[in-house]
Amino acid sequence: MRHQKKKKIGKGNDHRRKLLRSLASAAILYEKIETSYANGRAVKPYVEKVITSAKNNSLHSRRLLLAKISPMATKKAVEVLGPKYKERKGGYTRLTKLSAPHGGKSKVLLELVQ
Repeated sequence: MRHQKKKKIGKGNDHRRKLLRSLASAAILYEKIETSYANGRAVKPYVEKVITSAKNNSLHSRRLLLAKISPMATKKAVEVLGPKYKERKGGYTRLTKLSAPHGGKSKVLLELVQ
């Protein structure tokens, strides 16, 4: 069984939740971020769900998004990204591996597709 088997990012659930929120907000605001491979893999489905929720421009979806990402990112998601991806059924983000530094963590580029 797979009870409570989440990827361990950070020091605990609270830290993981804050990290996902800040990475998702940055990815939506800047439309591309450079992060570690593990963080990129963890935040990709989070951003996908946020954009899917932003496609429905209602007060309820705005309030749900405010609980998940920052207010500026919510505004951009609903006003810009929602209409942009209205006809797309999914796959809003792309992970591209960057060259690995010597002895460090591998980096990825998380970007929103055009």
